[in-house]
This record gives sequence, C-alpha cells and structure tokens, in this order.
Amino acid sequence: MNSNLYMRNIVGVLVCSICTFAYAQWQPVAGWLTTDWSAQVDPSNVHGEHPYPLMERKEWMSLNGLWNYAILDKGMAEPMQFDGKILVPYPIESSLSGVGKRLTAKQELWYEREFELPRRWQRRDILLHLGAVDYKADVWINDSLVISHEGGYGEMTVNVSRHLYRKGLQRIVVRVWDPTDSGSQPRGKQVANPNGIWYTPVSGIWQTVWIEPVDLNYLEDLRVTTDIDEGTIMVESNQHFKLSNAALWVTIYDGKRKVVSKKSKNGQYVILKMPEGFKLWSPDNPFLYRMKVELRESGIVIDEVKSYVAMRKFTSEQDSNGIPRICLNHKPIFLFGPLDQGWWPDGLYTAPTDAAMLYDLQKTKQWGFNMVRKHVKVEPARWYTYCDQLGLIVWQDMPSGGETSPKWQPDQFFDGDEVSRSEESDLQYRHELHELIRQHESYPCIAVWVPFNEAWGQYNTEEIAMWTRHLDSSRLVDAASGGNHYYCGDMLDIHHYPDPAITLSDPNRITVLGEYGGIGMAAEGHLWAPDRNWGYVQYKSPKEVTDQYVVYATKLKELIRQGLSAAVYTQTTDVETEVNGIMTYDRRMVKMDEATIRAINTEVIGSLK
Repeated sequence: MNSNLYMRNIVGVLVCSICTFAYAQWQPVAGWLTTDWSAQVDPSNVHGEHPYPLMERKEWMSLNGLWNYAILDKGMAEPMQFDGKILVPYPIESSLSGVGKRLTAKQELWYEREFELPRRWQRRDILLHLGAVDYKADVWINDSLVISHEGGYGEMTVNVSRHLYRKGLQRIVVRVWDPTDSGSQPRGKQVANPNGIWYTPVSGIWQTVWIEPVDLNYLEDLRVTTDIDEGTIMVESNQHFKLSNAALWVTIYDGKRKVVSKKSKNGQYVILKMPEGFKLWSPDNPFLYRMKVELRESGIVIDEVKSYVAMRKFTSEQDSNGIPRICLNHKPIFLFGPLDQGWWPDGLYTAPTDAAMLYDLQKTKQWGFNMVRKHVKVEPARWYTYCDQLGLIVWQDMPSGGETSPKWQPDQFFDGDEVSRSEESDLQYRHELHELIRQHESYPCIAVWVPFNEAWGQYNTEEIAMWTRHLDSSRLVDAASGGNHYYCGDMLDIHHYPDPAITLSDPNRITVLGEYGGIGMAAEGHLWAPDRNWGYVQYKSPKEVTDQYVVYATKLKELIRQGLSAAVYTQTTDVETEVNGIMTYDRRMVKMDEATIRAINTEVIGSLK
C-alpha cells in the first residue's frame, strides 16, 4: 500500500474514533427543566436543516456539533488545551450545550474544531456562515483571522477560500467576549442576575455554523421587494467579482408551473411583471411563489439559488369612519397575537430542535391568532420562513440595550429630555438595527419594525423612527412600543396590564395595544424555580385562566369599535420565573382550554369589518 495513503487511512480512523468518543461524552447538564425535544437532540446532527431557506444552494455542510471550548481571562492568548466539549449551537450557559457555565465580562470564550472539505469542493470558493454569536466574535481559519464582528443577533458571512488548505483537516477557532448587562450593546432581556422579567445570559455561538461551496463569481445576497399595486417583483443581488457580461435570471413558479421569467443586464436588478390574477398572501391564504435565481455568464449558469416570494402589502389607511387602520393588501385587518419571547429552558436562546421552534408557531396559529410580536430578540432564518408558510404576521422588535432612558409616563405623551447615548453605543445600536433590517427585509411575514420597547435604551426617538423608515419604506414603524410617546412613526402603541385599555389617543396614527394580559398560573411540575414565580394576575386552575382570558378578549371588541387596530397578549409561554404563558416553559402543558381561546380569538379578529 502507498505509505501516504496508508497514513491518511490511519488518520481517518483516528479522527472517526475521536468523534465517536466525543459524542459519547456529551450529556445535557442535569437538573434543568427540559422540553420533550431535549431527548431528541442528536449531537452528530444538531439543527441539521438548511439554515437559510431564502437563499438555498444544493450543496452545503453544517459545522454544528461538538467543539472544544475553553474559558480564559480576557486578553489571554489562544489556549494550548481546552476545558472540554461544547455542543454548538447552544449557548454555553444552557443545559443543551453540555457545559452550563456563566461567562463574565472579564472572561473570553474560545471555541475550536476541525473539519474536512468534501473532495468535490476542493477547487471551489468556500463561504463560512455563523448564524449568530453573542456578542463580540473573532474567527480564525487555519490561524488566519478571517472576520471580526460585534452584535449578538446578525449573521456573519465570509469567503475563506484563500485561508484553506488544498486538502486535509481545516481548523476553525472562534473567540467570544460578552459583557451582558455591564455593556451598552443590544442584549434584549439578558442580565447577569436573572429575576422577574429579566433572564439568564446567553453567550457565544447560538445559531447554526455552516459552509457552502461557490464558484469564483456568485450571488452574495438577495433583496426582494413586491408591489401589488403595480403587480411587480423586484429582485436585487450583490455579486462577488461582477462580470461585465453576467446576467441575473429570475424565474417565478406557482408550484411547478412557470409564471414569469426575466433577466437583467450586467448584473443589475430584475423587475418582473406578474400576470393578472396573481395570488395574494394573507393569514387566511399564506401563498408563496417559488423563485429560482441564477447568475449566468454567456448563457452558462455559474450560480443558482432557490427562494420564494409573496405578493402582499402592509399600509396605514383610514377606514370608512376615518380611523387609521393597519391594512393588508389595502383591507383593514385586526392583528391579534402573543408576545413571543423565544426562550427555552434547555437551550435558552436556541430551540432544542427545529421541530420545537416550529411547534410554538403552529400552536399560535391553532389558537386562532394571526400575528406574533417577536419581543426584543431575533430568531434564526427558519423561524421567519415558518411564519411565511403558516401565515403569521410578525412585528419585529429591535433587541433593547443602551443607557437607561427617562421614566416612562404611561398616561401622557412624553415631553422631557431624552438621554443621549455615547458615540460608541449609538453607533453599535445603529449598526445592529441596520443589520436586522437588511438581513430580514425579504421575509413577507414581517409587517412592523419596532426600534424601541417602552423606555429601554430609548433615545433620539423621532430620528430613529425616521431612519428606520428610510431603511425600509415598505413596512410600518412602531417607534416605541409602550414607551416614551412622541408624534412619530405609524403607531401609538400602549401597554396596559392586566386588562386591555386605551389610555392615549392620536387621530393621525394607528392605535395599538402592544402588551396586555399576563394572566399567571404556576403549574406544579413545570416550573423553572418552584419557589419564586409571578404573573400580573395569578390564578390556580386552567378554567380560571381561560375564563379571565375570555373576559379580557371580549373587552377588545369594544376597543376595536373605539379605534383599536391590534393587540398583543402577554405571552406565548412562561419564561423562567415569569408564569404568564399560555403554555408552560417546558411546553408540556397548555394552561387554557384551546378550543375556547381559538373561538374567542377568531371572534375578536373577525369583529373588525
């Protein structure tokens, strides 16, 4: 046998043996509240679904799984040896990571793993994607720094081809620093000392890490904008190493039937004219057209991705009584849904499995809701695709952070002086808000951008609302949900607990109830902490909770007649010691009668004619 081939075979056997041993080592951290999906986590194929359905190529490879990890003091050199194994993409503080340790602002978290490229990829360019890493990340490939990024919610993508070996094992190292609430960066509800509405910190890699092969010239991204009034779809794409004779080809399908196809010149955007009678997307009929996007040179396809698109439009328009309303496809629609925080007892920010993530949305739809408010968190790409498929309209919050703002005045418009952020905090907020919008603007389900929640880090409200609209003029802007109220944005958003009520009015903007409810019930056997739970109001049985829910929902019908256009119920699930959920934190119990809440929810939505 050739000696080199023999050595490669020996190395291959050793690598497989090490991997098998490592997989056998992993176990979730014991003693935590779990979901039914915890037992379904397979460390050899964790979150193995394609992570980006809006831009799907045929070939890709997940780098999720067991990595080496080490926690060192901030500023120290790369570790010579590691502390153990961590299961990516679960944050280090979670049970499913297999570690369950806190990271302080004086420490850094190091990751390392090796991988090998498929032989057929060895002469192609390779893109590395990290779905989200909280908070500051530096990434090396084979000892070369390839990307640095600040922001716990945005995807990182980098072409790593020139740093890869022609063959053999490749080494990736990631260093993470996360100050949690001792910094001013956007962080949502993470705090060092969890209590009440504030939850366990999340650090490190918490979304899928993956690679895919491309040719020298490829599509870097897609930006899709639809106009139902003109019947058009506009598709834009940045391209790597643009060619003078490259053309962008876009084809739209209804199932397998081709609807329309068009190409651009010199890589410019494409505007497709849909035939008359095209299908509109709505919660009742969430129709998605399939889309194929190709980059062609001299008629030859050099890159191809699968995607989808929906024809729909969100606007603010007056109804027949002159009341500003949320309109979908120019028709008033009452939006009703839960505050969706997206936390899990076993994975924290990361759902234990893709099926678990889908489950929450399926239950939301089954309960008769037509929207969700994604609360101070950003989800993986597949979450938004599921909303597109199910017909759930999304209000997308910007994760909160920054300096403390003036006290919220719930019964009046705020006329005080807002705090000013440091230049560093301001730039980071704007960077992450820009990243949030640019990376999510092609999802049909998103109807509303929410820059601020209450007074959490709120600053320069009017300017930020205007800038948000500049970034995306095709959606509504809710400048501050329940926050310091200024005359800006499309909505006047009131928070009122526990019962729904309208305490402010503005005849020129849409009136919405961004939060209400919070009916609590501590369900024994399903609690994060058995001895310290709270809700805005507390009941002891599912019947009491259901009855009170119906009382509050019935009040919404009168408020709709007074001009209310949307309501957000707190909340989809319990989260840690907050037991306000329709479901328990472990998703093993629904605390209301499902048929009853579906009936009243359907009635409420249908009461806006």
